[in-house]
Amino acid sequence: MTAGSYVARIIDVPDHGIRLEPADDSERPAEPTQTNLLAMSIALALGAAGYRHHPEPRDPDLQTLDTLLAGKSVMPWVSDTSAGDNTYLVCTPSSTGLPHCEVEHR
Repeated sequence: MTAGSYVARIIDVPDHGIRLEPADDSERPAEPTQTNLLAMSIALALGAAGYRHHPEPRDPDLQTLDTLLAGKSVMPWVSDTSAGDNTYLVCTPSSTGLPHCEVEHR
């Protein structure tokens, strides 16, 4: 993630996890390594915000990193509190070029 940012609203999907709804101006990496780094940073941010992995097994054919970042599939993460309408995942490139993600309530 060397340029641009990735911002997505977090949407609860009951009994399955969350889905990301990317903002229109969000940029997703095209290179697989950068996609993996963004996904890892997202997982760390979700964990820091109190999300945990849902016990339902992930479907690797449907739940790919690309579909998760595009908002086309559900991520197997749940929280004890509802995301509501104003919870966002905000990822920006750090000075090293690696993504830095945080869960924000706007």
